[in-house]
Amino acid sequence: MRNKNAQVSVEYVIIVGFILFITIPLILIFYEHTSSTNDQVITSQVDMIAKKVVDSAESVYYLGEPSKTRIKVYMPTNIENVTIDNYEVVFKVKTKSGVTDISQPSSVNISGFISVTKGIHYISIESKGDYVWVST
Repeated sequence: MRNKNAQVSVEYVIIVGFILFITIPLILIFYEHTSSTNDQVITSQVDMIAKKVVDSAESVYYLGEPSKTRIKVYMPTNIENVTIDNYEVVFKVKTKSGVTDISQPSSVNISGFISVTKGIHYISIESKGDYVWVST
């Protein structure tokens, strides 16, 4: 009778070990895929924000000096820095592979600052004559 109990225990340990052997790699693969997809979504969102800022800045600039507009954007997580200076908007985004620069060139002189905190922001874009001022 004791021998049967020992056999059942060994079989149980083998089954649990086999299940863990299969599920742990699946969990790791799922996590890896989810993480890379999240990075792609964030970089796409940031690229769209940069394009929106530059398009609005160019429109306001060509309309002339008292022109201004306000755009609503959702800032995702992992944005480390935003530089708006000399015909370019540059976002530094932290991804799994390191810090990535997302740059959008502008045909007009543009400067200012944008808050990098996560959430909804209203970005004010105002023509100052020979340049465009961008701020949150």
